[in-house]
Amino acid sequence: MAKYVFLINWTEQGIHEYQDTTKRAERAREWARSLGGDVKEFYWTLGPYDLVAVAEFPDDETVTAWGLKVGALGAVRTTTLRAFNTEEIRPIVERSTSV
Repeated sequence: MAKYVFLINWTEQGIHEYQDTTKRAERAREWARSLGGDVKEFYWTLGPYDLVAVAEFPDDETVTAWGLKVGALGAVRTTTLRAFNTEEIRPIVERSTSV
């Protein structure tokens, strides 16, 4: 499955309802599972982002559907990053050097 990192910020609504943040995270995790994905971890962070999440989804279309559903709640805005581990990036790098 494709891996993704999410940089997440609370909206005004999200910060006003901060006490529900773990409930919202669990709901987002359940939605991911219902789409065939898996949110591996949520991290509440200090600095420019309020949360960071790491997840796996079958493809870009599925993660986009999940992101739309999460964003529609109005509590967070996300930046989605496609992530590659060492085994995944190695053939990509090899492919680029063969051109």
